[in-house]
Amino acid sequence: MNKIDDVNVRLARPEGMSADEWGLRVKLAYCYHLVDFFGWTETIFNHISARVPGEEGYYLVNPFGLNYTEVSPQNLLKVDLEGNKVEPSEYDANPAGFALHSAIHGARNDIHCVVHTHTNEISAIAQKTRGVGHDDFYGAQLYNRVGYHEFEGITLFREERERMLKSLGDKHILVLRNHGVAVGEADIERTFFLLWTVQRAAEIQLAAGGLGGEDNQLSDEVKSRCASLTQQLISESGFAVKFYDAMVRKMIAEKGASW
Repeated sequence: MNKIDDVNVRLARPEGMSADEWGLRVKLAYCYHLVDFFGWTETIFNHISARVPGEEGYYLVNPFGLNYTEVSPQNLLKVDLEGNKVEPSEYDANPAGFALHSAIHGARNDIHCVVHTHTNEISAIAQKTRGVGHDDFYGAQLYNRVGYHEFEGITLFREERERMLKSLGDKHILVLRNHGVAVGEADIERTFFLLWTVQRAAEIQLAAGGLGGEDNQLSDEVKSRCASLTQQLISESGFAVKFYDAMVRKMIAEKGASW
C-alpha cells in the first residue's frame, strides 16, 4: 500500500462523500504540500484545482488564507465554475483563481487538474520576450507544447476567460506573460510531473543564461522527438503515478505525516 492509499484508509471519509471524491481530496491535499515542499509556493496565493469526479462543473480548490501546509482533504473547497461554494465552509476561495481555473475546467475536457505558480525562475522566463527555451533536456520536452497569454493585470475578470483559452489553444502549458505559468493535465499526477518539468526547464534556462556565451542549439527534429516521447511516456504508462508517489514518500520521510 502506498502512502496516499494508507492515508486514505486511516482518515475517516465524511458521511455522504463518495470514495472517489475522498480519494481525490487526499491526493490534491498532498499536491499542495508537495508544492510547498519543493519551495514553489507564493505564501497563501496561487491555486491548484481538480475536477470532482462524477459532478459536472464542480472542482476542488484551496481555502484562501491558509498556507499550503495547512490544506487538508477536509478543508478543500468545492466550488462551481463561477467560484461559488456548493458546500458549507468557514473559508472562502481566492477570486483571483476563478477566471483562470474556471475557464480551463469549463472548456477543456482533457484537463482535470490545473496548477498555477509564479516561482522566481518561471516569472523571470515569463517576463522575457523569448519565453521558454527548448535547447536543454527539460526545455526540449516542452517544444510546441506552450501557449502564451499577454498580461492584462490580475486575473479577476470574467471577460478575460475566452482570451486565455484562445492563448492556451490545445496545449497544456500557458505562460502568463509578466506573471507566471498555468499547467493542466488529465489528472493530478500528470499535472504535477508537467509542473516539475516546466520548473526544471526554467531553472536551467536561467542558469545557462547566467553563464554567458552561446547555447548549443538543438534541431527542431530532436526537440520534436523529445516532446513526443515525453508525452507518450506520460500518457501510456504509470510513470507519472510512480513519480508522484515517490515524491510523497520523500516528503513524508523528511517532514513527517502531513496531517
